[in-house]
Amino acid sequence: MTDSNKLAEDRTDWAEDRTVQANERTFAGWMRTGMGALGVAIGLRAVFGEFEPTWAAKGVASIFVVLAIYIFWAAQDAACKTLDRLNDHDAKAQPRWRMRTLAIVFAVGSAFIGAILWAL
Repeated sequence: MTDSNKLAEDRTDWAEDRTVQANERTFAGWMRTGMGALGVAIGLRAVFGEFEPTWAAKGVASIFVVLAIYIFWAAQDAACKTLDRLNDHDAKAQPRWRMRTLAIVFAVGSAFIGAILWAL
């Protein structure tokens, strides 16, 4: 292999590593967005307090809880699909099971928060 071919291969590997890292940052960003949606749901409950009818405020808050759950699941799905298409070289990608576990924990926690919002 010539030096120019090796250099081109190295550049391609580095670009792929940067894409792996960008994918992880994007996943983290979407997880933060989901937490933001969950924060809006909790905030709506605090702002509306004893709003009548109570089901209306709870219904709007529930929309944001469902949105958070969707964002968590979509984030891990997109991140895992991207990782399936890439090879990490020097950068070590987060394992897919870790992304899925985080998404599941966040989604289950969101569902519990939704249930608590309806119970109050």
